[in-house]
Amino acid sequence: MNNVRGSSMKIIDVRLLQVKGVMPGEGDFWEERLARPTDVYAQFRNVNNHDGGVQLEDGFAITTVFLEIVSDEGVDGLAGPVPHAVASIIHGQLRPLLLGQDPRDTERLWDQMYRAQIHGRQGDGMLAISAVDCALWDLRAKWMQQPVFRLLGGSLREEIPAYASMLGFAVQDMARVHERALEYKALGYRGQKWFFRHGPMSGREGLKKNIELAKTLREAVGDDYDLMFDCWQSMDVTYLLELAKGIEPYRPRWLEECVMADRISSMQRLKDKLSIPMAGGEHEYTRWGFKRFFESGALDVIQPDIYWCGGLSETLKIAAIATLYDLQVIPHGHSSIATAHFSTTQSPIHTPYQEYLVKWNDIHQYFLRDPLVPQNGLIPVPQRPGMGMALNPAHIQQQTYLFTS
Repeated sequence: MNNVRGSSMKIIDVRLLQVKGVMPGEGDFWEERLARPTDVYAQFRNVNNHDGGVQLEDGFAITTVFLEIVSDEGVDGLAGPVPHAVASIIHGQLRPLLLGQDPRDTERLWDQMYRAQIHGRQGDGMLAISAVDCALWDLRAKWMQQPVFRLLGGSLREEIPAYASMLGFAVQDMARVHERALEYKALGYRGQKWFFRHGPMSGREGLKKNIELAKTLREAVGDDYDLMFDCWQSMDVTYLLELAKGIEPYRPRWLEECVMADRISSMQRLKDKLSIPMAGGEHEYTRWGFKRFFESGALDVIQPDIYWCGGLSETLKIAAIATLYDLQVIPHGHSSIATAHFSTTQSPIHTPYQEYLVKWNDIHQYFLRDPLVPQNGLIPVPQRPGMGMALNPAHIQQQTYLFTS
């Protein structure tokens, strides 16, 4: 490996590796779904389909894709998992831009990919750029034989406080909710985020159940503990005002994604009327998209997703701008590993927490050799060169490179 300054390096391949395996487990992996924006339509309201895999009698079957960027110096960058639709964009649209380029030129390559994605500045196009950017950071740091956070300016802390994000756990059986809340508090998590099951179309009964969820959780964990609630873009202003009034006595740290992502004026109205802090932004992309939140003052907590908003490069820019407005930046938890490298470089006053999506991490990290798991509620910062990701052959039952024929 030659890491002499000024030496040339080129990308010689961009590969998409599909892997399959079965994560062992008893019972249904997904216990409950959350409220969804499509619940306004009766045909979707009671649909209980879930993402991430297929439920089997003896486990959960997972099929996913990892991105590999291969250099001519024997150093590869790894990122993922990525959805199949995103893998297709990487292969068809971004791969031609990357071949023959120096993988260390992360800023130039990001700008070129962004400018080439005229119709992909958001959504799957930006998810594709995000994955490539994270793989390039992994490759660059491996070449320098340093963990990624060293290239970002170094670590401000060796461990990051985590809150348990409880997507997929049962929320209708209050005895079970109470038990789970105590269980995850005992594991050391500094807070918990739970997901409302009911939206406006569930009527008064659904509203009461949402309020009962907040009440049950506060009674379980006590006063000196953070609770957050996610609406997943499934509410409207009128409903939120009543819901917030009902749960306000239980002191949520924040309400998240209360309305659909583009309804900035609705977020402003809610923020003006509520005492509960407002969080959001996981479904926003790039610094230009987040500019709307900054200038409108619609949110208190900004939640870019590193694997969605433009990668590590763009998340750093979004976070830097957020400090001008004295906003907290607590990224959405799609990738705990990439997020740990980001979080450790940020001031604890601006990034006090890291989200740990309990069930999604089981899926996303199943094929990794060394999953990043909180210890006593603290996420250890990866110390190996690069992101610290490597695939675990023992969990891969079948693998194939896509787009090779």
